[in-house]
Amino acid sequence: MTKVLIVVGERPQQVSVLREALRRFRDQGASISVVGDVDAENLGLDPAVAEVRTLPAEPVDPKLRRALARTPQPSRALWLRAWADPWVRRRTRTADVLVALDPTAVHTVWEMAQRQPRADACNGIGAAGRIVRARHEGTHRVTRRPAEQLSARAGIAVRGARRAAVTGARESLEAAMAPAVLRSRVGGRFWRSAVAAPGLPERVRVALAYRVHLRSVQAGRPGLAAATTAAAAGRIGGRKSRADLLTREAADELALGHVPVCLPEAVAAELALADEFLARQPARAAKSLHKALRLLFHRVPHFDQLSSPLAERPAEFLAPLRASAAARALATPRGRATAAARPPADRPLRLLVMTNGNAHFLREIRQRYAEAPEVELRYLHLADDEVAAPLTHNPGGIVEHLVTGRSEYGNRVEEWLRPHLDWADTLFVDWCVAAAGMTTLVDPGNTRIVMRLHSFEAFSFWPHLIDFSRVDDLVFVSDHLRDFTRQVVPALTGEQAPALHVIPNAMDLRSFDRPKDPAARFTLGLIGTSAVAKDPRWTIEVLRRLRAEDDRYRLLLIGGGLDPTASESVRQYQQALSADLAELEPSGAVTRIGHVDDVPEVLRGVGVIVSSSVRESFHCALVEGAASGAVPVVRDWPFFARSATGARTLFPADWVVETPEEAAARIRAATAREDVWRAEGASAAATATKTWDWSVVRHDFDELLLPGHHG
Repeated sequence: MTKVLIVVGERPQQVSVLREALRRFRDQGASISVVGDVDAENLGLDPAVAEVRTLPAEPVDPKLRRALARTPQPSRALWLRAWADPWVRRRTRTADVLVALDPTAVHTVWEMAQRQPRADACNGIGAAGRIVRARHEGTHRVTRRPAEQLSARAGIAVRGARRAAVTGARESLEAAMAPAVLRSRVGGRFWRSAVAAPGLPERVRVALAYRVHLRSVQAGRPGLAAATTAAAAGRIGGRKSRADLLTREAADELALGHVPVCLPEAVAAELALADEFLARQPARAAKSLHKALRLLFHRVPHFDQLSSPLAERPAEFLAPLRASAAARALATPRGRATAAARPPADRPLRLLVMTNGNAHFLREIRQRYAEAPEVELRYLHLADDEVAAPLTHNPGGIVEHLVTGRSEYGNRVEEWLRPHLDWADTLFVDWCVAAAGMTTLVDPGNTRIVMRLHSFEAFSFWPHLIDFSRVDDLVFVSDHLRDFTRQVVPALTGEQAPALHVIPNAMDLRSFDRPKDPAARFTLGLIGTSAVAKDPRWTIEVLRRLRAEDDRYRLLLIGGGLDPTASESVRQYQQALSADLAELEPSGAVTRIGHVDDVPEVLRGVGVIVSSSVRESFHCALVEGAASGAVPVVRDWPFFARSATGARTLFPADWVVETPEEAAARIRAATAREDVWRAEGASAAATATKTWDWSVVRHDFDELLLPGHHG
């Protein structure tokens, strides 16, 4: 005999159809039980056909009443009321077929199916009829393996989701998406099947897939999130619907501080939309392209983590961009009408230095050329220009102009920039961000264009918004940064690429030559902890290893800290760092002193300078520490450790270590005796000043900016 348990959450709409179906079940040898919010008299069922159990609307049990008061979802409330009834529990444990008659009953049947895995679970009286008939005829396949049980359970979710979405009864799905459900193997397969079920209206599928994806991520199941999205996306025909689903999911994961599991798919979907619009509606294509670029180069994957997919697998990560027609239109070189003129022989060179980034790296350069008689210098920070400042906040305007070939934004940039280009013989743009992108929207005429790219930009979308065919020279501060940027920006290779130069940052290192306090020998210094990429927790791990053998070692953290409001991933790192500091600060093992104006004076008390970063282009603070006579300890920056160039080719080999244990070993050896420590520090200071001091580096800048005048 087949035992059928039917759960009713809402008043049946077609009672006569239900009665007929149940009589047919009985004739096929089934024993039928009905439970839920149902009135036996209204159903008019013969007791010989089915036994009916009406759940009380007001339970007697006070604990159950309190639980129901905290439960807003009718589907969840039905389950709580049903499972509190011993009659229901007995019939669930012996049931062969579990049936949800309506969307409100879906969750209850799902819960029952977890407790009676041998039963078939289905939604609707029609599906139940097919199972009962197959069992009666002996053609039913026994569903004892979990994989075989899932299809029926997925049917519950599919049809329940369909009806719930169409009727607006979303609450019937909430409980079935609880974290505990999604963390279970059965629950994961259940929803993966549900979102890919045939016959769902597209808007319903999109809404359901989005919710399952987000809940899966929140439940710690990114693999399930990716699988459900892939299953749903394969059934979505409209490019816009697919792109909207994937980009919305990716944006929500970024807000949670995660690298989205569907980031490549989201970017590819949005780029496909851009390609579709490119010929007919290029402005609309530009909007989709800009949206894709913002996702691809969002700060969370590249700046707020200790790794970056762009550094780990650049070709794979950028493949969607390389394959896009809209992206190729963006990157089309436009060149310049005339070549840059030779420097004037009858007057000083007019040099315009321009930036909209951190001006700290321009101090020595500006001072040098302000005092040079062969140069007439002008300096412009775009944040101080009332016309230019608003233009720097519109990267979408740059994208639109490059894709469409013309724009009102481009006209405003031309109107602002042209007088500066007409005056300057050479324009030097520091940082390849907005100012650089705006500059190459305009044909520079015969003005020579020189730009400098630091580390940050290489992991952003900005270099992809710069027409390098209009740039004469591009400066990097290190070989590894040049090599990496050439990998990720194809415009830096080929016939129209600018000349590439490697010139270290301009630093006055002689000002750091001050006597060390003997107590500094056991003090580690880390300058700057305002970015996750600085990874101060790595240095703290080094400190722990040192103090396990000698508690004289301490750590001095110099400079501002992290901003936990920047992103959720920054907040999470800050939370872990705060726990470290709470453990170590009370004993004096770690001291934070925040921002200081006189860094050379503070470094008098630092005996070991540490670079614990995962990514650096040069790390001026490390070199300044070395110039002060502190022993340098440089982590082999992981972003570049597998490349031919990196920390090991920038610095002397004995400065660089791979692990906290290697770092601790180097520090112990270098600080074993005061004379050894002072000798190591003196050697580091000599290397730093003879290699990177401004007195050395300025000749490279003269050769770049004043060809024929340096010497």
